[in-house]
Order: sequence, then structure tokens, then C-alpha cells
Amino acid sequence: MSPQLIGIIGIGVLFVFLALRMYIGIAMALVGFVGMCILVGSNAGINLLGIVPLSVGSSYTLSVIPLFVLMGQFILVSGISSDIYKTLYTWIGQFRGGLAMATILACAGFAAICGSSLATGATMGQVAIPEMQKHKYDNRLSTGCVAAGGTIGILIPPSIGFVIYGILTELSIGKLFMAGILPGALLSILFIIAIYIQCRINPDMGPHGPSTTWMEKIRSLRGTWAMLLLFVIVMGGIYFGIFTPTEAGGVGAFGAFIFAVFSGKLNKETFIRSLMETGRTTAFIFLIIIGANIFSSFLGITRLPMELAGFMGGLDLPRSVIIALIVLIYAALGCVMDCYAIMILTVPIIFPVIEVLGIDPIWFGVLMVIVLEIGLITPPVGLNVFVLKGAAPDVRLQTIFSGIWPFLLAALVAIIILVAFPEIATFIPEHM
Repeated sequence: MSPQLIGIIGIGVLFVFLALRMYIGIAMALVGFVGMCILVGSNAGINLLGIVPLSVGSSYTLSVIPLFVLMGQFILVSGISSDIYKTLYTWIGQFRGGLAMATILACAGFAAICGSSLATGATMGQVAIPEMQKHKYDNRLSTGCVAAGGTIGILIPPSIGFVIYGILTELSIGKLFMAGILPGALLSILFIIAIYIQCRINPDMGPHGPSTTWMEKIRSLRGTWAMLLLFVIVMGGIYFGIFTPTEAGGVGAFGAFIFAVFSGKLNKETFIRSLMETGRTTAFIFLIIIGANIFSSFLGITRLPMELAGFMGGLDLPRSVIIALIVLIYAALGCVMDCYAIMILTVPIIFPVIEVLGIDPIWFGVLMVIVLEIGLITPPVGLNVFVLKGAAPDVRLQTIFSGIWPFLLAALVAIIILVAFPEIATFIPEHM
């Protein structure tokens, strides 16, 4: 039996394990271990199990993950999401659909200092949905905009998704962070346009909110200075090379801690809860990374990724068609799997193809993240939708899913624009 055939069988067995609801990290480690034992020998498989967890657990680069997760936890405790929402509500809430537009911008702002789509969706759902229900917003619009806005968390830096992609591909995490800024702004604008169009077609979906004076608008900015300061310090420090992404994570976590202390909402209970949640999230991500490393070593021995890269590179097809096929594969996987699991499972296979085709890996990382965002709100899984259901238990799942279609179309437009104008993603990294 050829190594390539063993690799294909290994991938098939992995998907069987995932269908049986085995943890993705354990499934990848098990398949990789058994595959290495078959191809190289049991000693090689056992050595791999001993070396990989130690190397991953002691990696300085990977320490950026718990630091940014901890920063997000302290931000959650401080209640800054409510401050952001109130400020934006004061500025644009008086327009038709203004509350929903403010929700999108608040999600983008919160994502910029949180880095998690699920945390952004869950937090903003608790803040924004009761407010929109109070102002008689259609449930499809109110839940749809929060579910879609939550997906921005994986795109706007600091993003755990970009950290994982950078580690898997050995690309600069700082450049990936910078590459997500303009596409994140583009996606936010397109979501706002989707809200505007819906409210133009059916004005009852998003009624006017109360108008505010310019003095009230200016006073409302007091609640956002901490968020802006933290974002400027973290992202500005990375852009100007003052510190590395890992150091930026430490600075951001400390800054968020200080702000949580001065907000008066950090006590012994919330501090311990923040540490525990950070530990759980980090353990989950590290388990996936350890399994992915073991599985990638097995695939490397089979030479399957290289063979696939050579095959696709030799196809007599336009590069745009191959990119479209890859996007469709990611969109299909996003309907049934977690986005981080998809990234870790597929990047070792797809990335050699990207290199052979001469595609900018930074640009492709941004494109992949946007496609994975779509998976977060696409049935049948749609993790952001189920998280939002917890924040709005009185709203049916069918209502939430029906409200996300305009935002899915907006995300599709963002992909088309990004393919047509790749400079949107590459401009800032090229000028670092």
C-alpha cells in the first residue's frame, strides 16, 4: 500500500471520528500516531507523542493565545461592551435601523479588543437584543445583525484565528493582524448597507430611535476612551515594531486588567472566573494544535499535501477557478465544523497548493477567515446562531437563521471585492 493511499485512508478515518463526535484534537493525534506507526514504526509514533506536546506547550510564540484570551476575559468583566454600544447608540440610534447599525459597529469595536467571535456574539447579544426589542425591532433583523456582527471577531485584530493560521504557516502574526483591519472595516460597512436596504424595503423592521444633541454625543465618548487607548497601544505597537505580537498580548492583558480594576467590576470571584475561562479556552486550542502537529507530521511522511499541490498546480485551470473551488470547500466545511478545527485540519493540506499557485499567503489567510466567518452563521451548525439563541431564548432558531441571509449575501460581496482588489488586505502589511 502506497504512503499516499494510507494518507487518504487516514483522512477518511479522521472524518469518521469527527462524525462520531470525538474531540478534533484527540482524533487528529490518534490518526497521526497510528499512521506514523504504520509508515515508519512504533518507535517513531511514540517519540512523536512525546515530543509534540512538550514543544507546543513550551512554545513562546503560542503564549500569545492565552494572553489575548485573558485580555478578552478582563474586557468582558469590565463591561466595556455596554459602554461601546451606548456611545454608538447615541450617535446613530436616531436613524431608521440605527440601533442595528450601532450593534454592528459595537461588535466591530468589541472584536478589536476581544478576538473571539463567539464571545463577541454572546456579549453583544445580551446588550443589544433587549434594547432593540424595546424599540420594536423585527426579531429577524435584531438577531441577524448580532449573529453576523459577532463573526467580525475572528477578522479584526487581535484574532485567535490569525494567530493559529500564522503558527501553522510560519507567517508573521503581526502582518496577519494588520491585514485584517481594512477587510474588517469593509465587512462592517457591507453589513450596515444590508441593514439600510432591509429598512428601506420594510421600514417597520427598524424604527427610528430617539434623537440626541451634539453635546450628548460628545459626552458619550467618555465611555470609549479605554477601548480606543488599548487598541491603539496593542495594534500600534505591533505596526511600528515596538513589540512582538506576544509582547502585545501581555501589554493588552495588563491594560485590560488595569481597566477592569478601575471599573470596580473586578473582584475575587470575577478574577478567578476570568483565569478559569482563559485556562479552558487555552487548553481547548492547545489540544487542537498538538493533534494538528501530530497529524501534519503523518501527512508529511505520506507526501500527500505535496502530491496534491503538484496535481492542482498542473491543472489547466485559471487560478481564480482553483481559488473558487477552495472557497467552496471551506464554505461547505464551515456548515458542519468549528472554524478553528477546519483551519488546523486543512491548512497543512491546502497551504502547499497556495504556494505552488503563487497566491499571496497573507491575502489567502484573510480570505479563508472571511469564508470561515460565513460558516459561523450558516446552518445546520452556525455556532454564533446557537450562542445567540442562549442570549435570546424567546426567539426561535428559525427566526434567527432567516435573519442572517442578507448578511450572508453581504459577506459574499466582501469576498468578491477582496478577490478583485487583493490590495485591501495587503496594503497595510506591505507598509509596516
